[in-house]
Amino acid sequence: MKRLSNKQKLAIILAIAAVALILQYALHQPLWAQGLVTIVGAIMAINMFIGMIKTLRSGKYGVDLLAIMAVVATLSISEYWAAMVILVMLIGGDALEDYAARKANSELKSLLDNSPQTAHLLTAAGTNDVEVDSVQVGQKVLVKPGELVPVDGQIIKGSGSFNEASLTGESKPVDKEIGDTVMSGSVNGDNAVTITVTKLAKDSQYQQLVKLVKEAESTPAHFVRLADRYAVPFTIIAIVISVTAWWLSGDPRRFAEVLVVASPCPLILAAPVAMVSGMSRASRNGIVVKTGSVLEKLAAAKTGAFDKTGTITNGQLTVDEVLPAAGADKDKLLQIAASAEQDSSHILARSLIAYAKDAGTKLLDVSDLTETTGMGVAAKIDTQVVKVGKLKFAAPDSGQPLLKTTAIYISLDGHYYGAVTFTDHIRPEAAQTMTKLKDLGVTNLMMLTGDQRAIAERVAKQVGITDVRADLLPKDKIAALKSVPQDLHPDFMVGDGVNDAPSLVTADVGIAMGAHGSSAASESAAVVILKDDLYKVAKAVAISEDTLKIARQAVLIGIAICTLLMLIATTGIIPAFVGAMLQEVIDTVSILWALKARQLHD
Repeated sequence: MKRLSNKQKLAIILAIAAVALILQYALHQPLWAQGLVTIVGAIMAINMFIGMIKTLRSGKYGVDLLAIMAVVATLSISEYWAAMVILVMLIGGDALEDYAARKANSELKSLLDNSPQTAHLLTAAGTNDVEVDSVQVGQKVLVKPGELVPVDGQIIKGSGSFNEASLTGESKPVDKEIGDTVMSGSVNGDNAVTITVTKLAKDSQYQQLVKLVKEAESTPAHFVRLADRYAVPFTIIAIVISVTAWWLSGDPRRFAEVLVVASPCPLILAAPVAMVSGMSRASRNGIVVKTGSVLEKLAAAKTGAFDKTGTITNGQLTVDEVLPAAGADKDKLLQIAASAEQDSSHILARSLIAYAKDAGTKLLDVSDLTETTGMGVAAKIDTQVVKVGKLKFAAPDSGQPLLKTTAIYISLDGHYYGAVTFTDHIRPEAAQTMTKLKDLGVTNLMMLTGDQRAIAERVAKQVGITDVRADLLPKDKIAALKSVPQDLHPDFMVGDGVNDAPSLVTADVGIAMGAHGSSAASESAAVVILKDDLYKVAKAVAISEDTLKIARQAVLIGIAICTLLMLIATTGIIPAFVGAMLQEVIDTVSILWALKARQLHD
């Protein structure tokens, strides 16, 4: 049987309340009205009690106890209308939470609404409109002015301006020419362009983002941690005040009058609404946060670990020198190295391919291609085996010294053939990012890289990182993260490549630089930075801290109002029915305050 939504439950409760009102005032049958409300109230109380027991068995504290006690107490003293108001407020509060979550998620959902559906496929017979999922890599697609780019591709005809705001959060259009890549989901400007498809629709940038959003929506965060800090003391205070009021007055009605204003809704609603609002704000900044619990961890983060290449560096390395071994041909060295690397997504491979193409180098067909994560690639060109990567991978027995710069080494049939060096560019925002993170309380900053120590330490010094771990394989990065002392948790790891994926899963929070990163990194991470901007990491931490601050304020404001009303109710001047109505005021104030997490300007 399909479970009723909170909206449907609210409609049923309101319908029952309407029937009870008709019985009471139109048909003058107060006993029937009381009986109806009592039966419904008892069923709801039992249902809530069962839910509370399940919550307790799962090791969490439920805040439904006060609501159950309030319903039972009001029914016990024949204040059945107050009981009905409490039930309407509880179900209405859940429905309001659903509405607030949908409202706060509007930016994320707009992505789904804009998902490309069709593509103009160019064939020998002309243009044919097909479903985007049927487009294959290598086919040619026409993108008309004002249309969404249906799949990732490379421009082969025309040029134009593309709005990538839905992907990167950057509203300024980006100019693209022949040879440039375009991402699915970006909006073409005023000129038609033809692209060669480089990725299937399911693997394209926009669909990866849609997948992340769907995952975020289908995996609701567990917000009980924040509420738990206040639930137990608040429940104890409410029970103590209500029992004291009963004992001092000798009137059991006073017990019910105090309990009906002890609304648990600030604990139930305020934190989730604030968290979802914070996720929405992050989305506006080009940061996809998969679950709200991630915000709690980031807000308290004490350790930040960073990969170097493509993360602290800007991913735009350029070839510095091609250094053939004695007797080796320089042009052939470049050709075989670029050919072997042509299918790799690593930043060094991309830079090498770009350099080779600019030099007019023809890439050769390869076979038996294998990639060893963190080490390099091996392939067969004609009948010769080519290895490209670290020296200990490509030519471990060559006796060649390591170069004191970023480099890849090449061997041909097991013999050292030369090396290619690269100029590494540190992101201009990297030092500012580290300074901001320290200001936000992330005081333990680490660099975890597979690069040489001399290179890593030089880069780390320039950006303000003192803890450098170099020459690491993926398993070594995992070990480094696991060695972080418990008092320096939560920690987060920032990376962009396939070899970073295991580390992103190991850290308390994995953050993927998604603009140029691999889909494996994005799928492994809890946070994806859509714009190629390292400072967004500090922004994510700042948004998390703001969100937790507002969530805490919303909870405490609600508790403060509840406590004040409970103290007033001990005097007997707030009837149970009026007290039940005041719950709505408490709920509204708490939720509106929590929604501030979405409305903060950046």
